[in-house]
Amino acid sequence: MSDNMETVREQVIDVLRTVFDPEIPVNVYELGLVYNVDVDPAGHALVSMTLTSPGCPVAASLPVEVENKVLGVDGVTSARVELVWDPPWNPSMMSEAAKLQLGMY
Repeated sequence: MSDNMETVREQVIDVLRTVFDPEIPVNVYELGLVYNVDVDPAGHALVSMTLTSPGCPVAASLPVEVENKVLGVDGVTSARVELVWDPPWNPSMMSEAAKLQLGMY
């Protein structure tokens, strides 16, 4: 990945830190809901993510919010969110910061 695309990828990750699961006061990136972020040389961004559960009340709206925010990143020409369920999310996927914030120690 070129330095420019890595910079764009890092900016995408930064914007993902501004998207929150409405039921948990932690952003989707720190919750471990984002499994992968790819940005190709043409600026096409693909975010592979999951939800805390398949029945999550924001299953329809959260991926749209992620896609819209990623589209706002300079250098991104298109964005697609791919919801994946394997591996299933579990609390061990959260960052240390998220665990501290939620008092899980």
